[in-house]
Amino acid sequence: MTKIAFVGTGFVADYYMTTLENHPDLQLAGVWDRDSARLAQFCAFHKVRAYADMQALLDDTDVRIVVNLTNPESHYEVNKACLEAGKHVYCEKPLAMRLDDAEAVAQLAAERGLTLCCAPANALSKAHDAFADLLSKGHIGRPRLVYAEMEDGPVFRADWQNWRSRSGAHWPGAEEFKIGCTLEHAGYALSWLVDLFGPVVHLSASSALCFPDKGVDDREALAPDFSVGLITFRNGVRARLTCGLAAPRDRSLTVLGDSGSLILRDLWDDNSPIHLSAPGNERSLLERALNFIEHRFGRTLPVRVLPGRRVTSEQAGRKRTLPSYPSQIDFMGGIAEQAAALKEGRTPFFSGKVALHLTELVLALNAGENDYKPKTGFEFSPRWSGA
Repeated sequence: MTKIAFVGTGFVADYYMTTLENHPDLQLAGVWDRDSARLAQFCAFHKVRAYADMQALLDDTDVRIVVNLTNPESHYEVNKACLEAGKHVYCEKPLAMRLDDAEAVAQLAAERGLTLCCAPANALSKAHDAFADLLSKGHIGRPRLVYAEMEDGPVFRADWQNWRSRSGAHWPGAEEFKIGCTLEHAGYALSWLVDLFGPVVHLSASSALCFPDKGVDDREALAPDFSVGLITFRNGVRARLTCGLAAPRDRSLTVLGDSGSLILRDLWDDNSPIHLSAPGNERSLLERALNFIEHRFGRTLPVRVLPGRRVTSEQAGRKRTLPSYPSQIDFMGGIAEQAAALKEGRTPFFSGKVALHLTELVLALNAGENDYKPKTGFEFSPRWSGA
């Protein structure tokens, strides 16, 4: 049994609480938040212990891993304090808002012999395992090109001011718009890509604030709500990654190989369907039927059909509890993997150098860096052996 503690009880903390029951080897010792009213609300709803202050949490010798669920601008300071107190850390993305701060906490963790892991955990899913297995068995030959989409739709036009978590936390829309969709969302695609294809050696990106009016205080400096990156991996695979808050919702991942393609329907779904196609058989029976109808009537139907045949990612085993749509991810999965690695005496993949590399990449994408060569990432290999 590994005891953990939360720092931060905002909107995302409820996602972690929802999926805690999937991991009986983890025990939540307590939580703390600088907002005393929110802390009381969270503890009353979930019936968990509240620490008197941050120091009381750090002084709890039973706690082995601290889960940093604070706002991104607080990540560096909280990570540093927890590491200095001798705690392993699991941090929501990114590790820090500046690369030098991220490097500093990664170095501190290494010096103290501690693990510093970073969300998201969606690359530890059934869908990922099935996708990686299809790649490793050569179903599409050598992968060459990737299209990754992290478009969340125009949420700023929705009634986001009234969105609430299970325990009543407000969705932090103003904070999300200030941090930007790239820092918030690019990691869901990059964690998959780095896991499958390894380190990135070159990146060219462009980012922009296209919709400055999002219904928040005009004095707030908002981050880019659009970015596109062209990414080259060390093994030669090329990828295009887009992030946005305006285009229709699309969180798909397409990998094109010498002899076929694999399409993941939704990076936010741990059980997402996967579509496999081979040259000459890209169009399914349904797609061919729809094409016939469109030609027959001379108009495009408002229906999207993914090419190829659907292959399931479902696996036998205990059914897991996941948050409701759209965030159908086992958020506690990354912490469970970190705890298991500590117990087994190994280094979890999404820690240290990998976590730092992912942070560097999202910061470069968000800044719209051109002709960027990452400083990190040359000391690890992908988990997928076929890469």
